[in-house]
Amino acid sequence: SVLQFHFSMWFIFVLAMLAMAMVYLHWRFFNPAGNPFYTDSRRIPAPLVTDKAERAKVLKQTFNTEKVPENLDAIVIGSGIGGLTAAAILAKADKKVLVLEQHGKPGGCCHTFSRNGVEFDVGIHYLGQLHENGLLRVVMDQISDGQLQWTSLDQHYDTVVVGKKQYNLFSGKSEFEDALKAQFPEEEEAISKFLKLMKLVATRVPLIAILKMIPLWISNIMIRLGLVHWISPVFKLTTTSHASVISQLTSNQDLQTVFSYPFYGVPPRDASFTISTLLLHHYKRGAWYPRGGASEIAFNIIPVIQKAGGKVLVKARVKSILVNTKGEACGVTVAKGSEDVQIFAPVVISDAGIINTFKYMLPQDVQATPEIQSLLGMVQHGMGTILVFIGLNGTKEELNIASTNYWVYASNKVDEITDEYYSSSRAEASDNIPMMFITFPSAKDPCSEEKSPGKTSMVILTMARYEWFEEWKNQPVKKRDAQYQDLKYSMADKLFKWALELFPQLKDKVDFMEVATPLTNQHYLGSPRGAMYGAEHTLGRFNLEVIAATRGETPVKNLYLTGQDVFSCGLAGAVHGGIICASAVLNRILYIDLLLLKKRLKQIKST
Repeated sequence: SVLQFHFSMWFIFVLAMLAMAMVYLHWRFFNPAGNPFYTDSRRIPAPLVTDKAERAKVLKQTFNTEKVPENLDAIVIGSGIGGLTAAAILAKADKKVLVLEQHGKPGGCCHTFSRNGVEFDVGIHYLGQLHENGLLRVVMDQISDGQLQWTSLDQHYDTVVVGKKQYNLFSGKSEFEDALKAQFPEEEEAISKFLKLMKLVATRVPLIAILKMIPLWISNIMIRLGLVHWISPVFKLTTTSHASVISQLTSNQDLQTVFSYPFYGVPPRDASFTISTLLLHHYKRGAWYPRGGASEIAFNIIPVIQKAGGKVLVKARVKSILVNTKGEACGVTVAKGSEDVQIFAPVVISDAGIINTFKYMLPQDVQATPEIQSLLGMVQHGMGTILVFIGLNGTKEELNIASTNYWVYASNKVDEITDEYYSSSRAEASDNIPMMFITFPSAKDPCSEEKSPGKTSMVILTMARYEWFEEWKNQPVKKRDAQYQDLKYSMADKLFKWALELFPQLKDKVDFMEVATPLTNQHYLGSPRGAMYGAEHTLGRFNLEVIAATRGETPVKNLYLTGQDVFSCGLAGAVHGGIICASAVLNRILYIDLLLLKKRLKQIKST
């Protein structure tokens, strides 16, 4: 009959459409063409390169126009790990990429410096989730061709000091939980509930990344209609205060402090539960440090970029992003002495952060557009930091130092003591420091004794307001006046005396001390107002509409963002920012490619 005929035709049509959709999806996600992770690129690790001249060939390629490759596919502004990740992934997809770094060394927070023969890391103190075949490990292996090597820290990786009490954290699936319950025997139920929520967050956080990768209009519809909350509770937890969740689990303020201890400038009251919990979960399977020091990260990623014809050039300050008459990003202007050099490419990627990129690098007419102003209104400057770099006389064995890090809090009232500190005047600040982080890079790197015989490096970090140092922003670096020196060393002295309460054996072992302020970070890292962790990680930043809007793509066609401002703070957050960015540039969901590679590697391992 006619009805049967029409039904048959519609049935055939639907089947044909489904078949075409399947073919498209297979081509879109499983086609090896354009897949940077189609093959395992790891090689047998080469011996550690310690010769300064050989390392300089990779790490100190100073910008000049003769070194700029022809026919570029992309330009990356900034060589932090977010920029290097995006560049290396594009290089693995046969793209010729130029990375431009304003500092004299590449790596951003991954770079190191030496004083009196002692090497210091600037921002990479330890890393988690680098267990074999973990997703982060797979990424780091692939973007370095397997040349990055990692050293495990002691199982007792962190100690949290609250007032006069110490709580020790141990890595391991069961050891992490067992240690917490042993130290808080009356809080077993609260700990179990917290760890259950932590597991939920860790397993569902890819959904947050998906909001940044699907079309923005779809994300916004799902958010505004509340559909995301039908998918997973992780979205609600992301927009919920960390303090409000943990206060419902326990009234024990020491335990609340332990649940909140990885501090990134935002007190628990104003922090996202998801972000704070992810930082705790990050080390649950273990903690690692790059063998040879943090500079090995850039040293081993850069050759992957070079292999595809790209370059990483330093002392190349990008003044502006070029935008053509069609409103498309088409290159950058680099300051070269008193001259400006224009470099063109069909894709521009910024690892300089949302504020630097949109407020200072775009032409004024583009910056003034409602879309750009809307994005700028979604974020605010992060808190600055003070870092105290101390060279100690003696080996780690002689000084009785281990690889364990110390997170030290003046009391368990974290919100209150943080508020008091941030509201302090410049004169009051050093008397109100609420917390500090203490780490010994030499104790983590098995190569440190060879590089710095008889010496040990120590780093102390705390947060600091840019406003306390702003008066000296126009004075030249390393030549600021005595008042500035007095201020920063008074804070450093308070921090070191506080640290001596935990390490009294170091009292007479100091060889030298250097102090970095928010002005230092602004100069060497290019971070606005010295904010090492990018845009502030308050609840406002993790409003779901803000999460969806701060993505790889930008309102300016062919301009993309990478790094901490795309996902979250820290190396892992910046790496994921790089993956999200590269996915946008390649128009490919790279997480699928990574998961398929991860599955193949696991199968090979089991055979």
